[in-house]
Amino acid sequence: MQSPVEITLSVNGVAYQRAVEPRLLLSDFLRHELRFTGTHVGCEHGVCGACTVLVDGEAVRSCLVLAVQADGAEVGTVEGLAAPDGTLHPLQEAFRDAHGLQCGFCTPGILMSMIPFLRDEPSPSEHAIREALSGNLCRCTGYQNIVEAVQLAAQRGASAGSAG
Repeated sequence: MQSPVEITLSVNGVAYQRAVEPRLLLSDFLRHELRFTGTHVGCEHGVCGACTVLVDGEAVRSCLVLAVQADGAEVGTVEGLAAPDGTLHPLQEAFRDAHGLQCGFCTPGILMSMIPFLRDEPSPSEHAIREALSGNLCRCTGYQNIVEAVQLAAQRGASAGSAG
C-alpha cells in the first residue's frame, strides 16, 4: 500500500485538506470522506453519468478521477447548487416544475452535466439538449421531461445561475 498523499481542494466553496490513498477515486472521496452523498455511483466505468461533478467548472465523471488529481481544484457537487437559504438553483426549479425526474438516482449527474452545457449554450435546440444528455443514463423517465426541464431552464436564464 502506498503512503497517503496530502490534498487540498474546495468543494462547493469550502476548503478541505485530507491525506488520501493515491488510488482513492474522487467519487469515493466525496461520498465517504466528505459525506457529499448526492454524488451517486452507478456503473463505476464513466458510462452512466450518475457521478458527474464539476471540477474547475467542467463536468467530469468522478468515478474516473483520482482524488489526488483534484488537488488544488474547485469541485462542485449537487449539494452546492441550491443557495444556503435553500432556494433552488434555476435548473433545479425547472426540473421540479417540468417533472424532469422520477426515481432521482440519475438527477444529480444530469444537473451537474447541464450546468456547463447551459453556460456554454444558453439557448440550446432540442437536438443539442438531447446530444448533451447522451452521456447520462436514466432508466425511469424516457428523457422527454428531462429535455423539457432543460428547455425551461434555458428559457428562464439558468445559465446565469451560480453553481458550486
